[in-house]
Amino acid sequence: MLIPFAAGCFVAAAMGAVFRPGEWYKRLDKPRWRPPDWLFAPVWTALYLAIAVSGWLVWREAGMSGAALPLGVYATQLLLNAAWTPIFFGLKRPDLAAAGIVMLWVAIVATIVQFYPVSATAAWLLVPYLAWVSFAAALAFSVWRRNRDIVPRGAR
Repeated sequence: MLIPFAAGCFVAAAMGAVFRPGEWYKRLDKPRWRPPDWLFAPVWTALYLAIAVSGWLVWREAGMSGAALPLGVYATQLLLNAAWTPIFFGLKRPDLAAAGIVMLWVAIVATIVQFYPVSATAAWLLVPYLAWVSFAAALAFSVWRRNRDIVPRGAR
């Protein structure tokens, strides 16, 4: 039953392949502390694996009916995760993406809180994800602040 959890993470990860950075992103003013582009794929691969295993552990421990709320919160954070890339790279909206990453961060914290009573291991597996999204949020806010004047036509 790990496959559905891995498939959900694969769909979220696929947004990175569909909505690639492109020239628009290359022209943005980014902070010096931004990691190199090649680092994002391996980090996210490891994180998505941990996210999938985490959800699976909760399902295995309590089942869908026994963990409906924790797994619903889990699904919400995964949907918010999947939405971020199309918002930032597809719509070219760092402002909306900054707001979206705050919602994602809150959803990850809520997932950890919901998972912990069911499976402490599942909750702890999400801590590196929370740390990375915290860093990504700082990066997203920095990019937004540095490029506030760059908003696509019709988005104002």
